[in-house]
Amino acid sequence: MKIAVIIPAAGIGKRFVEGGQEIAGGGSKVEMVLAGKPVFLRAIELFLHHHDVHQVILAVNPDQVGEFRMRYGDKLGFMGVKIVAGGKKERWETVMNALEAVDDVVTHVAVHDAARPLASGEMIERVFTACERHDAVIPGVAVNATLKKVADAGLEVGGADDVLADAILGSAGKVSVPVQRVVETVSREAMVEVQTPQVVAVGLMKKAYAQIRDGEMDGNGITDDASLVEAMGIDVYVVEGESTNFKITRREDAELAEALLEKRETKAAAGLAKKRLFGDEDED
Repeated sequence: MKIAVIIPAAGIGKRFVEGGQEIAGGGSKVEMVLAGKPVFLRAIELFLHHHDVHQVILAVNPDQVGEFRMRYGDKLGFMGVKIVAGGKKERWETVMNALEAVDDVVTHVAVHDAARPLASGEMIERVFTACERHDAVIPGVAVNATLKKVADAGLEVGGADDVLADAILGSAGKVSVPVQRVVETVSREAMVEVQTPQVVAVGLMKKAYAQIRDGEMDGNGITDDASLVEAMGIDVYVVEGESTNFKITRREDAELAEALLEKRETKAAAGLAKKRLFGDEDED
């Protein structure tokens, strides 16, 4: 196989910004530094040395391509990473733009979220190996939590203390709590939470995205590549994902990701030091 890895990094991370996380330099969440490196760079590094990876394409905000190249172009160029303009609104636009930059020799396309910097080499290998037999493969983890379908129930102003707070602060003393109403409890049996990288045979991937380009399908609201393939009636296969392969969506995700990265790197450094120590002894 020759795999082209597409890293969509054009989104603004609205939920992340609304969560109160400030990003140095005013960039997107994928430029946030985790344990010394930008999030998107950590996602890229997951694939750079895999023997099946032929090409890595980073798709960024089209309004910031020049600025992005100025900041990171030299380093990414050294790594062989190609920077292209993504879409302005929807994820599918970003992936479709990146598909145009895929080399002719590529057999499969892997799309991996720029905000998932913790995927292990073992999990990536599982996905790639399964693609040797199946045209569309995604990682997923079993849903363990109770699932409930909800509907909007408006805003609830809570607490008896609001009366006193109102008297002192006026409307600023009220605490508005968003409330939703449970419609039903959804069975979690056979349910999986889908992750990336999602790998699809290149011809099938291009055909799937052509459905949107040609107006045969509405791309709004499509959040993953597997959905497009499923819509064509093609089977999508799932391999075991990882709980640590989560997407950084809110600031608490970033804090957890940084802690895990620091722990991994400390363990790796200790292992390397031990290897060198015993290697020196062997040479004696």
